[in-house]
Amino acid sequence: MDPAGQRRERVRPLGRKALRVVIGDARGRAVAAPGLARWLARVAPGGIGGIVSIAMVSDARIRELNRRYRGVDAPTDVLSFPTGPSLQPPASRRLLGDIVIARGAARRQARTAGHSELTELRVLALHGLLHLAGYDHERDHGRMRRLEQRLRRKGGLREGLLERASPRPRVYARGRGSAKFGQRAGVGPRATKK
Repeated sequence: MDPAGQRRERVRPLGRKALRVVIGDARGRAVAAPGLARWLARVAPGGIGGIVSIAMVSDARIRELNRRYRGVDAPTDVLSFPTGPSLQPPASRRLLGDIVIARGAARRQARTAGHSELTELRVLALHGLLHLAGYDHERDHGRMRRLEQRLRRKGGLREGLLERASPRPRVYARGRGSAKFGQRAGVGPRATKK
C-alpha cells in the first residue's frame, strides 16, 4: 500500500505504456477488489497508459455526484471524471481520471445478472475506463459499444453494460463539474454515464 493507504496493484506494460490503477473508497482508504486493477490493465485498449483511480462509494454518494455533475437526481452505477490538461503534473505519468462505482448498485446488478460482484466491478470499471479514454456511446455511432464488446470478450465477460442495458445506444444528459477523490481535485471534468 502507498502512504495514503490506497491499495495498488502492479500491472504489466501495454506496449510502451502502463496503466496503473489505484482502488479505494471515497476517502482514499483501501478497498478489496482482488485482481480488478490487473484485469483492467490487461484488457485496456492499447495506447492507454497512466494512472486511474477507482473509488467505491455508497449509492447515496453516487446519487449526490450524479445530481451535482450531471443534473440527474437519481442513483447510478458508474461515473467517470476525466482529468483535464490543466491538472496534469509536469514530468510525471499521465493522470487519466477517476472512475466512481456504486458498490450497492454493483452488488444488486451482479445478483440480477447471475454473476459475482467482482465480475460486475469489471463490467463497470471497463465502461468507466473507456469514457476516461474519450469514448462516448451517446455520440460515437456505436464505436464505444463495439470496442467494449471486443474488450469484454478479451477479458472473459459474457456481456457488457451497454449490451445489458439496451439493444441500441441510449442517450443521457450531461453536465460539467469537478470531483475530488484520492489525492487530487479535478477542475472542470465532465462526468459521463453509461
